Amino acid sequence: MQALPFNLDGRVAVVTGGGRGIGAAIVTRLAQAGATVVIANRTREVAEALARELAADGRAAHCVPFDRLDRSSLRTMVDGVAAQHGRLDIVVHNAGDCPWASLEELDEAKLDETLALNLNASIWLAQAAIRHMRAIGFGRILVTSSVSARVAMGGGAHYSAAKAGVNAFIRGAAFELARDGITVNGVEAGFIEKPGRGTMSVPENKAKLERFIPMGHMGSADDIACAMLYLASAEARYVTGQTIVVDGGSTLPETGFAVERQWGL
Repeated sequence: MQALPFNLDGRVAVVTGGGRGIGAAIVTRLAQAGATVVIANRTREVAEALARELAADGRAAHCVPFDRLDRSSLRTMVDGVAAQHGRLDIVVHNAGDCPWASLEELDEAKLDETLALNLNASIWLAQAAIRHMRAIGFGRILVTSSVSARVAMGGGAHYSAAKAGVNAFIRGAAFELARDGITVNGVEAGFIEKPGRGTMSVPENKAKLERFIPMGHMGSADDIACAMLYLASAEARYVTGQTIVVDGGSTLPETGFAVERQWGL
């Protein structure tokens, strides 16, 4: 009997920033597919609540600290997970943030914070995972990127630079690891709903934004999680060095005018 697609039975995954939103959706999808998921989240209470919820549903999930972003600390975290479970199959660097600032207002602290969390941590996590993945001849290194890598929004030039760096890293790492059974891919998220969080969740802002999304609405965290599930699976064995854009078509039109002309909004 052929196995169901996207089955992750026996796999061990680490997801950073897995406590809420997109990260929690990724954790949930991987756990539901049969993986043992380790949640690495800066807010431990949120991650532990998710782990308890999944455990109550018969899924395997637990938490580890994710407090420091330096190379040594992230390697220690990854090595600890591999030692505890005897293997490491999947690493998803989902943790990310943008301390908004115009180019004129940007300072060293905000730039360093943005690069450390979005770009540097993805590199150090991948580096730490390689030897464990080579040992089993299988690996999935995944990163949540953003359409900000290719389009612009005021106050986020440093974030765009970090995510463009992520996309370039994905391609370079994928090439280096292609003969090791390890793939490296990402998902570029567009506008994703965060109920009750951020300016985009304000009803009038949400309504304005959705006018310019060709599909007519913002995406859900699960839209990103389902793309990640595919990339984490055996079915994505021939996909590497890629980013899947999940944005409802928002980066397709040349301008908002094109959307208004098409649908008369």
